Amino acid sequence: MHYKKINNLLGWLCFAIASATYILTLEPSVSFWDCGEFISCAYRLQVSHQPGYPLFAMLGKAFSLLSFGNNAKVPYFTNLMSALASGATIMFLFWTITALAKKLLVKRGEETGTPQLYMIMAAGLVGALAFTYTDTFWFSAVETIVFALSSLCTAIVFWAILKWDANADKNGADKWIVLIAYIVGLSIGIHLLNLLTIPALAMVYYFRRYNNITIKRGIVAFLISIVILGLVQFGIRGYTVYFAAWADFFFVNTLEMGFGSGAAVFCLLLIALIAGGIWFSARKKKPMLNLALVCIAFIYFGYSSFVYIPIRASANTDLNNSHPDNAFTLYSYLNRIQYGETPLLTGPYFDAKIIDEKEGGNVYQKGKNKYESAGKKLDYVYDHTSVLPRMWSTESDPYFAQNQQFYKQWLQLGEGQAPAFGDNLKWMFSWQIYQMYFRYFLWNFVGRYNQFDGQQSSIAVNGNWTSGIFDGGKHLPKSITQGTDYAPLYALPFILGLLGAAYHFKRSKRDALVIALLFFFTGIAIVLYVNQNAVQPRERDYSYVGSFYAFAIWIGLGVIALIEFARKKISLRIATIGSFAICMLTVPVLLAFKEWGGHDRSTKTIPHDMAYNYLISCPKNAILFTNGDNDTYSLWYDQEVEGIRPDVRIVCMSLFSGDWYIHQMQKKMNQSAPLPVTLPYEKYKAGTRDVIYFNDAKIPGSVEVKEVFDFITSDDSRAKITFQSGDVMNYLPTKNFKLTVNAADVLKNGVITAQQKGKLADTMEWKFSGNYVTKDNLAMLDIMAHNNWERPICFTTTMGPENMFGLQPYLYKEGFVYHLIPFKPDNSDPASQLSKTNSLVMYDNVVNKFKFGNYKKAKYLDDVALTQFYLNIERTFNDLAIGLIKDGHRDLALNTIHKFDKEMPDINPDIDTAAHKFFLGETAYSLGDKALGTKYVKSVDDFITDQLDYNYQLLKDNNAGLDQRTVQIGVQLLNGMADTAKNNGEAELSKKIKTQLMDYENKFAVLVK
Repeated sequence: MHYKKINNLLGWLCFAIASATYILTLEPSVSFWDCGEFISCAYRLQVSHQPGYPLFAMLGKAFSLLSFGNNAKVPYFTNLMSALASGATIMFLFWTITALAKKLLVKRGEETGTPQLYMIMAAGLVGALAFTYTDTFWFSAVETIVFALSSLCTAIVFWAILKWDANADKNGADKWIVLIAYIVGLSIGIHLLNLLTIPALAMVYYFRRYNNITIKRGIVAFLISIVILGLVQFGIRGYTVYFAAWADFFFVNTLEMGFGSGAAVFCLLLIALIAGGIWFSARKKKPMLNLALVCIAFIYFGYSSFVYIPIRASANTDLNNSHPDNAFTLYSYLNRIQYGETPLLTGPYFDAKIIDEKEGGNVYQKGKNKYESAGKKLDYVYDHTSVLPRMWSTESDPYFAQNQQFYKQWLQLGEGQAPAFGDNLKWMFSWQIYQMYFRYFLWNFVGRYNQFDGQQSSIAVNGNWTSGIFDGGKHLPKSITQGTDYAPLYALPFILGLLGAAYHFKRSKRDALVIALLFFFTGIAIVLYVNQNAVQPRERDYSYVGSFYAFAIWIGLGVIALIEFARKKISLRIATIGSFAICMLTVPVLLAFKEWGGHDRSTKTIPHDMAYNYLISCPKNAILFTNGDNDTYSLWYDQEVEGIRPDVRIVCMSLFSGDWYIHQMQKKMNQSAPLPVTLPYEKYKAGTRDVIYFNDAKIPGSVEVKEVFDFITSDDSRAKITFQSGDVMNYLPTKNFKLTVNAADVLKNGVITAQQKGKLADTMEWKFSGNYVTKDNLAMLDIMAHNNWERPICFTTTMGPENMFGLQPYLYKEGFVYHLIPFKPDNSDPASQLSKTNSLVMYDNVVNKFKFGNYKKAKYLDDVALTQFYLNIERTFNDLAIGLIKDGHRDLALNTIHKFDKEMPDINPDIDTAAHKFFLGETAYSLGDKALGTKYVKSVDDFITDQLDYNYQLLKDNNAGLDQRTVQIGVQLLNGMADTAKNNGEAELSKKIKTQLMDYENKFAVLVK
């Protein structure tokens, strides 16, 4: 059969196998992290977070239409988009491997013989199907996330450059270069990772077009490729909008024309310039200039998807991050300016002190009729800086304290010890490059213990890599070896990939160098450029999927290497069949078998249902303050797509410091009325009241919130002071706030029932904990001063106390949220402030309304479900049961515990969930259900003894991976469980646990004293 036909058929076979895999394991609804935002923005064509993903949103909208009006099916079909894109990526990977394999085995212009055909196809199948089942790629293939489509763009452009390479001597071959330019432009509207293929693509062009190849010329060609990358990334993508912004500034502020007029003229001039250049180059017969200008034109064609952003921002969509409806805001949006700048070549270490501020250029924003100054850009001056700063978190960073602690812990710096340049390099190599890249690489090709976060330790089991070869002698806990995500790969994919790389460099150094460049730029180069400063909110392996894609090419070529080695001993036919069979079984089949359990999301709807539980916990017309990520994005999805509780106004605190976001909150959204934020935009816009510092006016007692608010927002000079910097600004005169409670308003608006009136306080008093008021605090003060109990104020239970404005004494759980209720505070037990419940309301929400995402029967639970939400549900049920007992509803409390047992699996993912499982057991005992209490105590006992046995083995082996926290809490829990069992008539169980306790106290005497 003809080579081309077989190659095409097997490529489509790879697409079918990969797509079927991903569809079978597809998450049926919304997933955690950014997926909820992406689905919401796709479904309603809204504006997502920076730097914007317009093409992704438009493609997602097209796939969402396949739901045919069943909004609950929208995420399935947007997830399907990722599955099909990922299947197509595998198809193009197959064709890429076969193209490279053909170059190794068949000279250009010759026909492919049958033996070579079989070897080439074997390489393509093994390499492509191996990558199909790798951990990182599979994860993104079954949810609505940009990395699946981004990988497809990478696969297409690399395949296209090989098509050009194979046809470069033919007329019209440069059409492939133009296609690449167009895909690169389109990919910017999906994700920027695709741009990192440019150096590898440029080297293919250089090696094919030039005959006199030397190291010196190769270096020059490489440097030119970096320049091209910079021109696309910073020139076309960035400065096009930058110059459009200044053109608009001139037309609006000088010529007094409308907003957008200058940007439109600039774009027309740019189009004319490129078109004129193309015409000139064709007329003067300058083919290289013509090709370059045509490629630039096609990059712009693809990049034009970003017109979507200001168009939809101007439509005032519900989700409208940064409101980029003009060129200046769009420029800062595209360049993620609100996230701050990352120092690369020079900058401070974490011990540097800010000694001064330098003013930069003006920052402009859209006013009523012209662009207005929003202040000046400020740059900090530090007492010392260094070259190549890697540990760059400083005191201006809100996470500085925790980052500083982690740096010291990781580098084992003593108290007061200043970091040296050697420590900086150690951090770069040990954490940034090894921990946050090579650990991920080894997950995919060597094996992985589990899906838990492992950023903070290179030796602990959780989140670490393993080949599995030596695991039998490590006495691993059952929580690892019996976990659905335990995936030892025995390093077989890694070994085959190394064999392929060595063979490739031996047979074709130029092609191997191209793959190496692709591997480097989509891997370590990202690490060096992004310069992550300490622990991330989640593992970042998805960022490096292009690098893993490149290594999969070498896995495919490793099959040919094995065949070439085997043919020295046996016939080529047997060597080919045998090597293909062995490689297929030990790499793709092994990967599929080991990884399936940790990627089959087809039976869970936990993100959707947890978001539903947040919303359903809120009273009617509530204002719900959320923290971000997993307690915001999936809520946006539930509300924006499925229309669940559209009366609730979700306020994400991580965005509430933006003037654009506060302004949006002053408008109606869905069925939610505007927030009671009375401050006019001119009084809080960027550059105005960005921060209001505390300056103690020695005011006795507490001050009414409205008086404080009126004072700090007053333009009266008497409400301002002159600071050392010379700035005259408002100031916060006191931290002691109060709010007089009008009982009639509280009752009329249903905040409490008539039976609860006796618990009502006359005045709420609390203390603001910060030393300055930021815009989010200012907006919160406005709400507190003017809400008049008309709308319930709620906070998610996953929110930290630092975001609760000091209101903890008046916050009561009603499910997954705290509800602000002006009951008389009970300060007898400060530790239980965040465990208080409005028990009967909470009971109705939790027991009668909550959904549980098929928690108990799901084939696979991800790490967020296992830790964050399982623990949250344990706490929710236990706090409810205790609150009901306290309020005299023991029967309802018992129903509560039984509801938990009915809906939730009896698992103990970590020591914290185990501890709260024991607390549930104690509550069951106190309610007279000995069977359930004993069940939970035994469950926790099994987990703890398993963990302690493993840690004791580590202690005997002097292994630094010992988890002291688990040991100490585990021993404490055994002590508590022994006493609890004894006090509840379980003498034998108590005796057993007591014996275990004495044994472990002896074993860990050095740790538990």
